Amino acid sequence: MPWPTVGDLVEALPWLLVPLIALWRGRNARTLAEFAPPAPDDAPLVSVIVPARNEARNIARCVASILATTYPRCELLLVDDHSTDGTADAARAAAAGDSRLRILASPPLVDGWFGKQWACATGAAEARGELLLFADADTAHGPELLPRLVTAQRTMDADLISVAGQQEMGSFWERLVQPQIFAMLFLRYGGTEGVNRARRAVDVIANGQCLMVRRTAYDAIGGHAAVRDRVAEDLMLAQTMHARGHRVRLVLGTDQLATRMYTSLRELVAGWGKNVYAGGVDSVPFGWLGRLVFPLLLLGAPVFALLPPFAILLGALGVVEWMELAPAMVATAALLAWWTFVYRTIGEPLWYAVLFPLGSLVLLYIFAGAIVRGRRVAWKGRRYVTARSGG
Repeated sequence: MPWPTVGDLVEALPWLLVPLIALWRGRNARTLAEFAPPAPDDAPLVSVIVPARNEARNIARCVASILATTYPRCELLLVDDHSTDGTADAARAAAAGDSRLRILASPPLVDGWFGKQWACATGAAEARGELLLFADADTAHGPELLPRLVTAQRTMDADLISVAGQQEMGSFWERLVQPQIFAMLFLRYGGTEGVNRARRAVDVIANGQCLMVRRTAYDAIGGHAAVRDRVAEDLMLAQTMHARGHRVRLVLGTDQLATRMYTSLRELVAGWGKNVYAGGVDSVPFGWLGRLVFPLLLLGAPVFALLPPFAILLGALGVVEWMELAPAMVATAALLAWWTFVYRTIGEPLWYAVLFPLGSLVLLYIFAGAIVRGRRVAWKGRRYVTARSGG
């Protein structure tokens, strides 16, 4: 087969540009390593609030890691959201009598609220700190996460600051799907500096796995009540903060925060199927027009990745002449190089890069199912209908 012509390269240009755009947007990322811990006599009280519903599998690691912090002034409020698996007992055992832990029983869920937001609001109502750190129960915190995050919050004068940490992946399907999801989010929001320099509310995002807010700003927007009926409460909390004139910031902290979101294909499909459409449809720009085309854009992302290898498959089956496939081969090579770079960066086996078409197929399945379900979501035994925003 001859070398690709200029025309072939032009046809493959979109697939060549996407990795370059991603690399450009990811430059100059802010990390927690930049921020030294505060002096002990200059440390504000931080209330760490962990909502937990049936998290016995994860909660011991989470509680133990938070209480192992080097930060001198913190309290930990675990809000047990009607768990039936012994979550509170596991947390209590992990704390081993540490007085900084308080376990709160979440009141009965009120109509119009999602469970996580209700539990977060319950914890915030009891918190004493001037800074509130909301953390998921499946996270593990490094000893210097809290002190460095407090310094970052002060240095960047952030009303809301969140940490993008390491995403732990233990199974085949996690390693196949999770990088693709986070690569999409990265391309959409532009990494830390895309968020930190954003001028529009729709261009900011937060990671609810580790999200710190200034108490005064949190109260000013009405706390979690402002996002009580939104499935992606972290995203909408950040966008609400930005829209009200508060500063939203994002930093990388892969050496201080780790999260194992899902452990199986079934959990991946259920978790992202809950968030990706119902959580994203109201965060797109251009109002009703953006919401109208959002399903097409969502499906278009995995289809974009699938087109070049699908064309090569047609060539292998004899449906298309090989001489016509030079653009598809160039595009596939560019995608393969990009995913090799991604897997090298996150420290996962490089051979997963070859399987990117299978990952895109799984994404297409998840996204299609999410669009069909629309605003109806189910999670941990509860069913919700996420609210529709105006505009």
